[in-house]
Amino acid sequence: MNFKATDVFVSGGGIAGMAAAIAFERAGFSVICADPVAPVITRQDNGADLRTTAFLQPSQTFLQSIGIWDHLAKHAVPLEVMRIVDAGGAITPPAIRVMKEFQASDISNQPFGWNVPNWLSRKELLKSLNDAKDATFLPGVNTVKVFTRESEARVTLSDGQKIRARLIIAADGSSSYVRKNAQIGVTTKRFGQKALAFVVTHPIPHENVSTEIHRRGGPFTLVPLPDHQGTPSSAIVWMETSKHAARLIEMDRNSFETEMNARSCGILGPLTLETKRTVWPIISQLADRFSAQRIALVGEAAHAIPPIGAQGLNMSLEDIKTLVDLAIKADDIGSKSVLDAYHKARITDVRFRVGGISLLNQTSIGPSQILRDIRASGIGALHGLAPLRKTLMKMGLGVRS
Repeated sequence: MNFKATDVFVSGGGIAGMAAAIAFERAGFSVICADPVAPVITRQDNGADLRTTAFLQPSQTFLQSIGIWDHLAKHAVPLEVMRIVDAGGAITPPAIRVMKEFQASDISNQPFGWNVPNWLSRKELLKSLNDAKDATFLPGVNTVKVFTRESEARVTLSDGQKIRARLIIAADGSSSYVRKNAQIGVTTKRFGQKALAFVVTHPIPHENVSTEIHRRGGPFTLVPLPDHQGTPSSAIVWMETSKHAARLIEMDRNSFETEMNARSCGILGPLTLETKRTVWPIISQLADRFSAQRIALVGEAAHAIPPIGAQGLNMSLEDIKTLVDLAIKADDIGSKSVLDAYHKARITDVRFRVGGISLLNQTSIGPSQILRDIRASGIGALHGLAPLRKTLMKMGLGVRS
């Protein structure tokens, strides 16, 4: 058999997978990255990921260090303020009861982060990966077989190619084939929710403020984007019960805009839908381990959380940074000692964040008016305690005092 040799094989070419491939190539390793679907890199095409990512300060620093950030920065909008709104009263349509703003300037001279549409991030990452001298990207190619032993790993791809690697990075999502093949179990929680993602324009400028409006079903989040044809624009992630989400996705445009504007409490004025609506399942998931023989799990192969607090992809980039930092100091990048150290370095923080976000999401779903009133009171109390507020903001960013 003819096996093509590489230092690192990355299974999965989403944002996390391509970032991992670039990071390892920049660190001096040869890399092959394969994904079963070719990246969709325009907003209009079917399959476009209309979600956005707020790259928090540590992620921005990491992306800068591997030469990616300058390509993303031209599309990025700084997040200067996180606005939390409670509209969980008993009245319909929703009305604002509590609104508090958390300022990045309270803890830093930089924004909380920089928001970039996911489809644009994939477009820029693909350019960087294709330009890399010692990295190969294989779109439309799936991982169909993985065999590991103490000295190396062997991979068979759907197009018949065979790869021999020192390290396999599983970046193939929450249903990861590589993780299952390694017999690593997961704990999964399903919330009976889905998230709608789409883009709107509005007459009131967002002023670099990200707004989470909480009611029943989950938060309705407006994330600032660059202006669209001279008009202020935001990306929206609208979390709802699966039943209600199914109804929303099937609504005609006018009916949907009516319901959307009621749910937004008019905070940016009348919203106009500018893209198709996409829908995503909401789960939390945590792998039992983040490593196995010659294998490291990153991103949603290791952990998945509801889209609250801009944690998901930032956790994935911290996975990659940790793994690269360990690899460049090692004689054998896929050794048991490296992979055990990676698991140990990441599991406690990830477990804490998955648990915390899952709890926040669970409380945001509940129909109980008593719990919704407690949530409203808690937002006000948290904002009023400056030391606690600043500590929690730093924890959310992942920065160390």
